[in-house]
Amino acid sequence: MTDFHGIFPYLVSPIDDATGRVRERALRDLVEHVIHCGVHGLSPLGSTGEFAYLTFEQRGEIVRIVVDAAAKRVPVLAGVAAFSTFDALRQAEAIAKLGADGLILILQQMFSVPPRGIERHFRTIAEAFPETSMTLYTNPGLLGGDIPLEVLDTLSHLPNIEYVKDASGHTGRILTLLNRMGERIKVFSASAHIPLLVLQLGGVGWMAGPACVMPRECVRLYELVRGGRLEDALAEQRKQWAMNEAFTRYSLAACIKTALRLQGFDVGDALPPQEPLPPEAVEDIRRALARLR
Repeated sequence: MTDFHGIFPYLVSPIDDATGRVRERALRDLVEHVIHCGVHGLSPLGSTGEFAYLTFEQRGEIVRIVVDAAAKRVPVLAGVAAFSTFDALRQAEAIAKLGADGLILILQQMFSVPPRGIERHFRTIAEAFPETSMTLYTNPGLLGGDIPLEVLDTLSHLPNIEYVKDASGHTGRILTLLNRMGERIKVFSASAHIPLLVLQLGGVGWMAGPACVMPRECVRLYELVRGGRLEDALAEQRKQWAMNEAFTRYSLAACIKTALRLQGFDVGDALPPQEPLPPEAVEDIRRALARLR
């Protein structure tokens, strides 16, 4: 079993608007920066990575660059997001060949998928790549559906389904998950308002888009909890919340890309058909960054 833990930034996807090419220098600079700040892993092609707006070729290029830039210093867990199982298998095969250390499986839903279909989707991918560590991503507000606890329980018996990234925000669900299957599957927090609590309940880390913007602060929060300094950890989470409040007012990927540009990273704007943030939103984020520092 792998031992992934700690802070995994959900990396943005820097794409040139005119050519559609990945801004390789910007992505390499970001990877170097967050590793220097102490993060424990990297996660390209997550929700902050705007996976829904990327082509198959762009996804592969992003994973190639991140794996190469990380150079085995930290693990890379890449997102596989698809509506169809066939598409997911194609992505998983390509990403595994590029050297990712694990996959984060994201099931998008247009039509309702019953529990049996959800289980079959994830089981098919896990069994096709038995040597690859799998993380299941639950985010009912974003993906069009959830993974029921009964399905998670069944899937947790597959040896390479090792982690769940839970973005439900429901601490009771997370505690039930840990109580029922905590010996077989580990939990990463996704929601920015509860990483401290998830870590206290027994979670192993936090996969977060905001960690691109404030990697040192997120690492500090994790280390304070691991060190048993819970009052200091709560103070750190409260300090970070001003930044997260700004992210809740606008489109998340656009916010994080804007915050990164304000920090000197040439990551471009949110991918079309999303729109760049208006000037007042940029100033709002600038003020939140200043308060964070």
